[in-house]
Amino acid sequence: MAYELALGDPGYSGWSMRGWLLFERFNIPVTPRFARLGSEDFKAMMLDFAPARSVPAVNFGDVTIADSLAIAEELASRHPEAGIWPKAPAHRAVARALAAEMHSGFLSLRRACPMDLREAFVARPVDDAVRANLQRLEYIWDHARRICNSDGPWLCGDYCAADAFFAPVAARIAGFDLPVSDRAAAYVQAHLRDPSFRRWREIALADGPPRPKFTLDHPRRAWPDPTPEQT
Repeated sequence: MAYELALGDPGYSGWSMRGWLLFERFNIPVTPRFARLGSEDFKAMMLDFAPARSVPAVNFGDVTIADSLAIAEELASRHPEAGIWPKAPAHRAVARALAAEMHSGFLSLRRACPMDLREAFVARPVDDAVRANLQRLEYIWDHARRICNSDGPWLCGDYCAADAFFAPVAARIAGFDLPVSDRAAAYVQAHLRDPSFRRWREIALADGPPRPKFTLDHPRRAWPDPTPEQT
């Protein structure tokens, strides 16, 4: 049985984006299924992914699990050749710590700047809690680069699950024009140029009209779309 992946609105569900990237970016075949968050279709879809109650969720054929971090670990076990985590033990430990902190943290940033791949917003002042989240991101990103001797675009050398976990954060920083260092901004740009990130955004833009439920009442600007490059 082929893997099936349950996903929510591609424009607004950062966790769905992470789950999808874990397959797309590492060339693991999967059949994605989308449904609008909170809809009857979503409830019906999740019945096929029991006991999961949230997205992303994966039906592996022999077991069904939810939670993006659990999915990353299960994929790494089933597909060790895919490179989901770095090979070097220290680098792998750093990548796992990064993904875990992203999985459970940065709540102030998430609440102030909800995921929206359809729109970009005029910059506005950030409060102390969001500023602290951004400073923490810069610190752990720089720490990862130093420990992993990464001089390329990604945090731990080659693209890994940690980068997939930070893709929606990069979208928030870009979309809300948040103040970060030049080094952090370069990491954000690497995501915006990444072909898989761009494919996901294309899916979001093609997913019908914007949902008022998730639309912010804030002045818009053009999406900061760089020239795509292979990374």
